[in-house]
Amino acid sequence: MTDDWDPPAGSWASSAARRRNMQAIRSRDTKPEQLVRRLVHAQGLRYRVSARPLPDFRRTADMVFRPTKVAVFIDGCYWHGCPEHYVPPKTNKGYWSEKVTRNMARDRDTDAHLREAGWTVLRFWEHEPPETCALTIATTVTRLRG
Repeated sequence: MTDDWDPPAGSWASSAARRRNMQAIRSRDTKPEQLVRRLVHAQGLRYRVSARPLPDFRRTADMVFRPTKVAVFIDGCYWHGCPEHYVPPKTNKGYWSEKVTRNMARDRDTDAHLREAGWTVLRFWEHEPPETCALTIATTVTRLRG
């Protein structure tokens, strides 16, 4: 890819460098997710990674415990609008602010759909201590297992 790349009209990528940067952002297997998964796995719990809790619902959870119907999401502070750490973008403000707003609305919609289907939804911010997240997950799954 060259630096003289021209984005298509209306593209979110304002430059070739920005495009490369945005493409490098992981949507799964982030450091916070991996830390939490490792701790939960060490407690003997097994789960699906980046799986759809509901087969006909086109959204995935970071961790899915099917037998107990627990869906876990570890949300990035920027992409999901963390009230403590979200910093509005300095470039292309309209696009990125709207993107985060849409993400937040989709998160609430996802939570509602899953709860209506009888699932327990656990959401954590990427800045939360992995040990605290893992303990909450393990306690919830164990309690629901009966």
